[in-house]
Amino acid sequence: MRVTRADIAGLIPHAGAMCLLDGVVEWDANRILCMSRGHRDADNPLRTDGGLSAVCGVEYAAQAMAVHGGLTGKVAGKPRAGYLASLRDVVCRGGRLDDLAGDLVVEAELVAGDGERVIYRFTLRVGEVEVLSGRAAVVLEAGKSAE
Repeated sequence: MRVTRADIAGLIPHAGAMCLLDGVVEWDANRILCMSRGHRDADNPLRTDGGLSAVCGVEYAAQAMAVHGGLTGKVAGKPRAGYLASLRDVVCRGGRLDDLAGDLVVEAELVAGDGERVIYRFTLRVGEVEVLSGRAAVVLEAGKSAE
């Protein structure tokens, strides 16, 4: 199944330029692999005068998690707001994302979840170079779709 940027926009509560992922390379019940080229864009909404900080990769990972929840049906209904409850074991191996030449590959693996709370392990890479990794716990807002 090919999942496009337009498909992704229907699965997450982000719209327009804040939809950071360009596509899903592959996914199954426990894992998703997404890609993005927008980390190099001068109009990236997370970019500041200093560029696009590598820690902004957490938002790319969070969107991959949301897409995974939508594709697997673990998050029922319309996209809901998710609140990042915690980050653990985050390792940032660079200062910026916008100076990386290749496609950004975002991998997220479901560690645990019950539909209201999920924990994922995530990794961002450009080629074989790991840029950011860690674990994230997200609490989903019950019964409300994101605005």
